[in-house]
Amino acid sequence: MDIDPSAEQRQLIDAFAALYADASPPEVVRASEPIGHSPELWQRLLDTGAVEMALPESAGGAGATLLDLALVAEQHGRYVAPAPLIEAQVAARLLAAFGDAAAEVVEEIHGGRLITLAVRPPRGDRAELVPGGAVADAVLVVRGDDLVLVPTDGRASAVATLGSQPVADITFSADDRVLASGAEAVAAYAMAVDEWRVLTAAALTGLAARSLEIGVAYVLERKAFDRTLASFQGVAHPLADRASEVDGSELLVHEAAWAREEEPERFAELAAMSLGFAAETARDTSYYALHFHGGYGFMLEYPIQLYYRRARSWAALLESPQASFRRVADRRLAAG
Repeated sequence: MDIDPSAEQRQLIDAFAALYADASPPEVVRASEPIGHSPELWQRLLDTGAVEMALPESAGGAGATLLDLALVAEQHGRYVAPAPLIEAQVAARLLAAFGDAAAEVVEEIHGGRLITLAVRPPRGDRAELVPGGAVADAVLVVRGDDLVLVPTDGRASAVATLGSQPVADITFSADDRVLASGAEAVAAYAMAVDEWRVLTAAALTGLAARSLEIGVAYVLERKAFDRTLASFQGVAHPLADRASEVDGSELLVHEAAWAREEEPERFAELAAMSLGFAAETARDTSYYALHFHGGYGFMLEYPIQLYYRRARSWAALLESPQASFRRVADRRLAAG
């Protein structure tokens, strides 16, 4: 297994790092609150082909692997970008899997239509906490064994979140368009949700890495008793522990993304494992980075609070870390 970025992948990382540095600085992230969406950033991503890259070449896309998308998602997380890129990419890949049956909808994606997917099973006639649902044009939902395309116009109720995300509850009806049915549709949807797990884990890993950088920069500058905060073991050691966790989270995410194409029988387990570990890593890293800022950490002028809040919100749209790890255990027990 070789998951070190290739030369092309390093170019991809650099390109999106530059895009986000320019289009998603802390000022833009703050200005997007509380809805958590920057139309200007989203247009930049569309112009770059960030959604279309997730489509296979047969559907007019760039044929990016899930590992390619994970590398982009890490940069997305580093800049806590206020745009629903991950769910749009996952929805595009899901639609492309059905070929001619969804070709018309894929064409609309090329035209800039924003389509997302519900990652939680619906309750009654509602899909709850749909990522990107507050700004999407349509949502993919599994109703029974049908994959359904639900327009959001007049059906979306925005939900406030700690991380200022464009989340909404969506109401659907029996008249909504069915794109596919049966076990194949249900399995494809489950695979898409696992892809969302991996890409969200990648974004959380990027968020954690940047939180650590912010925290380290602060304790190297701030002084107490004529010494930098970083010189105290009670500060240095927790941050060193977080650094090893961030590295571990990145490795696990890359392995999970690699397994999507290379070892699909391991993918569902690794997807849940990576989301649980990345969520805990982002939570703990952003906590220590904010904690060592002292009272300044909670002030809106300091960027660390942007990371602290999103670290607790992104994965929660689907499940807690404990639920992710229970999912891993359930699959191990079933296999045994």
